[in-house]
Amino acid sequence: MRPLKALLAASTALSLAFAGPAIAQDNFVLRFNHVLGPSEPFHQGFLKWADRVNERTDGGLKIEVFHSAQLGVEEDIIEQLRQGAAVGQNTDSARLGNYVPNIAIVNGPYFIDSIQQAFDLAELPTIQKWEDELADQHGLKVVCSDWVQGFRNFYTNKPIRHPDDLAGQRIRTPPAPIWQESVRALGAEPVAMAFGDVYPGLQQQAIDGAGLVYPNITAAKLYEVLDYANETKHIMLVNFQVVSAEWFKSLPEDYQTILVEECRAAGQATSHILAEATETAKKTVQEQGMTIVTDIDMEAFREAGNAAYEVLGLTEAVETVRAEMAAHNKN
Repeated sequence: MRPLKALLAASTALSLAFAGPAIAQDNFVLRFNHVLGPSEPFHQGFLKWADRVNERTDGGLKIEVFHSAQLGVEEDIIEQLRQGAAVGQNTDSARLGNYVPNIAIVNGPYFIDSIQQAFDLAELPTIQKWEDELADQHGLKVVCSDWVQGFRNFYTNKPIRHPDDLAGQRIRTPPAPIWQESVRALGAEPVAMAFGDVYPGLQQQAIDGAGLVYPNITAAKLYEVLDYANETKHIMLVNFQVVSAEWFKSLPEDYQTILVEECRAAGQATSHILAEATETAKKTVQEQGMTIVTDIDMEAFREAGNAAYEVLGLTEAVETVRAEMAAHNKN
């Protein structure tokens, strides 16, 4: 009997020994939310991100993508993931600046000039430090920031060529200080408003225009209520994909790596697709009757934009990151 008992004991011990790895193979699900419509390139990009993560983890980590803010408004989702919920959100540094103010500069006026500069941000020490602060102190894990929607312009019902032309114009912005101060610095009156309210807001004359990218105009058919696309190119719109820091830490390390790598890959591919989509959208708005204004006093707009950084106390942060960017480009 003793040999039998010993065999059973050994079998039990062996079973317990394998219990740990079994836990590591638990399935994880991330419910990912964004405000854009299903026809937009970003949505297709998120689906590709989800497919690649599912493929590389053999179904161990799945991303369920919800378009058109189906899970709720952006600010509410961010608060949910701060509490540890297994949700994610496509957002921007302007909103993240509500928690770590300096990171808002990424969505500030004339901060960067190209898609490649946006991709390089993840390599800069100061950006990494701010992202660590978001995770450690505010529960917000930045998975990647390689999703670039392109240049924001002012879309209005009057031509805009100089900051003075924006005087008295009520321009829609998301509800974050850097957006509002940027619009104010460039000469207009900022009005915080959800993207989905822009069309009726223009119809009802609650606003006179909006700062958006070309594909936003075609996706929401805003050419029906706007006359001019003024190519001020005042903001390169960089998007951040964020999840709960607590949830991220619960993932096996290889899942964490896969989630980040595929986020960056999908983001960079989608950014280039969106650059092409921007040209297509630009042609569409012209066909729909909008006038494109290109003779912009860019020097005057760039100079005016600096006031936003000064008002928010972000001038030093801008100079620091730009210096790191210059050093990175030399290498």
